[in-house]
Amino acid sequence: MPRLFSALEIPRDAALSLSLLRGGLPGARWIDVENYHLTLRFIGDVEGHVADEVANALDRIRRPSFNLTLSGVGAFGQKKPHSIWAGVAASPDLHALQGEIARICQRLGLSPDPRKFTPHVTLARLRNASPHAVAHYLSARGNFQTLPFRVGRFVLMSSRDSVGGGPYVIEEAWPLISAEPSRSANLVASASDASRII
Repeated sequence: MPRLFSALEIPRDAALSLSLLRGGLPGARWIDVENYHLTLRFIGDVEGHVADEVANALDRIRRPSFNLTLSGVGAFGQKKPHSIWAGVAASPDLHALQGEIARICQRLGLSPDPRKFTPHVTLARLRNASPHAVAHYLSARGNFQTLPFRVGRFVLMSSRDSVGGGPYVIEEAWPLISAEPSRSANLVASASDASRII
């Protein structure tokens, strides 16, 4: 049974920037670049009919596309660090999208995620990494930041049982609404302008 979660993909340029953070930390198992993603809502192991209900509900989301910047690095697990992540610059649009997905999951009766939404991209899983080594790694990379990138869609991903870190499969994808006017709207506008000139 697949383990499902909704997520944002990380575009190639940002993923390459993230890949430069790999290395320099004993006990880290680095996530493959092609498996970088930003989880919006963990759904978990569900039956096929529940997965279909989730997909049908997510299909009704109508939100604008937005820019996102990855910024800063951190670790989960203070006294016993278990993962390294890259953070995200403040984004009301990201939180609005995540909130709508969380409400949809709640309406469908899925168990609530006990963790507060902390947008991040997991870079490494840690095993027996010393807190001192982790603190040193983070302090050396604290000014990390990518160029802003456009988020044009969100996806439903699955992972098979493994020790975390992929491989992940995109099951479905939904576009976000482009904020730019369409080409046909521009043509209509220019035609009406021309008629006023004549």
